[in-house]
Amino acid sequence: MILTVTLNAALDITYRVPRLHPHTTNRITEVSERPGGKGLNVARVLAALGHRTVATGFAGGGTGEALRALLAETEVTDALVPVGGATRRTVAVVDAATGDTTQLNEPGPVVSPAEWDTFLGTYRELLGEARAVALCGSLPPGVPVDVYARLTRAARSASVPVLLDTSGEPLRRGLAARPDLAKPNADELAALTGSTEPLRAARDARRRGAHAVAASLGPDGMLAVTADGTWQAAPPHRIAGNPTGAGDSAVAGLLSGLVENLPWPDRLTRAVALSAATVRAPAAGEFDAGTYEELLPRVAVTDYPAVG
Repeated sequence: MILTVTLNAALDITYRVPRLHPHTTNRITEVSERPGGKGLNVARVLAALGHRTVATGFAGGGTGEALRALLAETEVTDALVPVGGATRRTVAVVDAATGDTTQLNEPGPVVSPAEWDTFLGTYRELLGEARAVALCGSLPPGVPVDVYARLTRAARSASVPVLLDTSGEPLRRGLAARPDLAKPNADELAALTGSTEPLRAARDARRRGAHAVAASLGPDGMLAVTADGTWQAAPPHRIAGNPTGAGDSAVAGLLSGLVENLPWPDRLTRAVALSAATVRAPAAGEFDAGTYEELLPRVAVTDYPAVG
């Protein structure tokens, strides 16, 4: 099975409005709710691709109960650890006229030392049957900033490949623990390395410890710097829609390609097609299957010189 970790899970709420007008009342035409947070989005896409997937992290309060009820309707196995605080909500407001999305994210519940210890026990137990693990997203209050480094080392000790998808100081510290793959976006790479040139920044991030770096470049696709080579994959054209969760679908594409032992160009092709198909979907953690099948053979892959 594939294990995903979402320490700061969320109930994702998506509002659609005909046109977003600031400073006044907006009437909502459509509402959707999904179990969210980056790792849960990844888990749902992996399950849709046919992989047995287990999701762990934290969930609590009435929002957590609602999240778990929705998760029970999916093919993802729920291994979330209860906490006393309430799971956060994230609200995406989609402007139907422009396609733009406004995102509002709550901080998440405070995690106590006892709750953290319970999670660690669950995580180590799940690693025993995992083929790969994805460590995803922001940290809730009360969780140490070096947590992803600790979880990466635990997975590597269990010989489980690790994909790290976070930002800021957790990303910097996590890279030092040598994950098998880091998946920042262009802004996260620039904040980490100080470089706005994606290839230079991705190479810099890899030198900081990751065995490979796959950088999301938004509508320009994805760039991967690995020991086997460097490639960039891009969709055939720009895709209009809601980009929320597109990076998470890319993670699912990369992780599924890893456990299937696909060559890197094929992993990137899948990741880019899934990401673009998610932009077309109504909510994060879903992808438009027709768009995915249409784009998969049309993603262009550019080969760069290998990096040792």
